[in-house]
Amino acid sequence: MLDAPLAIVDLETTGAHPAHDRVTEIAVIEVEGGEVRDEWSTLVNPETPIPAAIQALTGITNDMVAGAPTFGRLAGDLHERLQGRVFVAHNARFDYGFLKREFARAGLDFRAKTLCTVRLSRRLYPEHARHNLDSLIARHGLQCRARHRALGDADAVWQFLRLAAEERGAEVMAVAARQVAKQPSLPPHLDPAMVDEIPEAPGVYLFYGEGGTPLYVGKSKHMRSRVLAHFAGDLRSGREMQLAREVRRIEWQRTAGELGALLREAALVKELLPVFNRQLRRATELCGFAFDGLRLRLARDFGAEGLEHVHGLFRSKRAALEALRGLADAHGLCLQSLGFERARKGACFRHQIGRCAGLCAAKESPAAHHARLAAALAGMKTAAWPWRGPVGVLEEDREREASELHVVHQWCYLGTARSEDEVAALLEAARRPRFDLDQYKLLVRHLLGRRARIVELACTAS
Repeated sequence: MLDAPLAIVDLETTGAHPAHDRVTEIAVIEVEGGEVRDEWSTLVNPETPIPAAIQALTGITNDMVAGAPTFGRLAGDLHERLQGRVFVAHNARFDYGFLKREFARAGLDFRAKTLCTVRLSRRLYPEHARHNLDSLIARHGLQCRARHRALGDADAVWQFLRLAAEERGAEVMAVAARQVAKQPSLPPHLDPAMVDEIPEAPGVYLFYGEGGTPLYVGKSKHMRSRVLAHFAGDLRSGREMQLAREVRRIEWQRTAGELGALLREAALVKELLPVFNRQLRRATELCGFAFDGLRLRLARDFGAEGLEHVHGLFRSKRAALEALRGLADAHGLCLQSLGFERARKGACFRHQIGRCAGLCAAKESPAAHHARLAAALAGMKTAAWPWRGPVGVLEEDREREASELHVVHQWCYLGTARSEDEVAALLEAARRPRFDLDQYKLLVRHLLGRRARIVELACTAS
């Protein structure tokens, strides 16, 4: 592996996000035949102030970069320096993503095979829990000229590569590097730039086919990895292979967190009806059961209000009746007496085969039967809305220093807001919110089962 032409790269930047942060220092160690051919580094004028915390971490100040060249002036020479080499970095996705974005600003397309030494360390030294650069320096006794400076960190990575080759052997090292560097092969009609732009962050992604046909909507806390997994070389599912053949375009929408991604996915699937999504499709016959102590009936036309009186939520009448039959079998209930089987004289057929306790044959009282029914239904009761009015569920994206407020009323998702005006508009537009079973399940699980950050809002929705 060390015999291949390598470019060991390290960057210092103004922050963690390549979309709006910029490079402040670059170092490249060129390796050929296992030997260092050249070391090169330079400060870079980011054309934006360096935050105080970053200055304290790296020691690179605004005064130091004021007279340095901009990336645009360096781009051509750096592009040529990296050409034809394996791009090696510790957390390579970070450095590669930043450089790709900087090259794009300079009008250059940059692509390279990458090798991440974080992943390589995990594969070669699985007995250790931590694989950041500080851990590698301490564990392997590496010498770092200047931590959090580009050339010092790049040199520490080069030391790790040589030491790992000695300790594990060249053959093991080569196999591990091939496994780590293995990239999923993208479909031939898919522009690799579409995938390169996807962040490793929470959100939803959309696959489109010929003519813009929606094929699939997915969600993930790590979008880029999840998208690439669809095109893995060892696909076994015929459905996944067909999807890979048909996809022509990928779009994505970033969210602040997991809940936002889940809610957005459920909404987009119902809006777009993608060909390959089987779950989260529209439930046109949504129904449950209502029981007033005397009579059990199917409840179909219920809104979010009154949901607390419903037992069980099902996507169809057929699913509801199947559940009721299972409940009747388990608790000896008489479906004939409840009006869910055709009436006949005397005992019902279910009583004759031992599944009904005998209300129809006067072997028990209606009160006893209905008490058993009520107890059986109790486990299916829908969750009551525990707040006086609408609430907002706050999710924060610490990387972008941004937040989203998911506005919810009576278990109905009204939308996501990023300002007070947007909250007011959502509440005003949703006077009678539309109930959605999938969103209800997501919200119940998230709001009642986790430590959600909930803000009660002015009760303008009703």
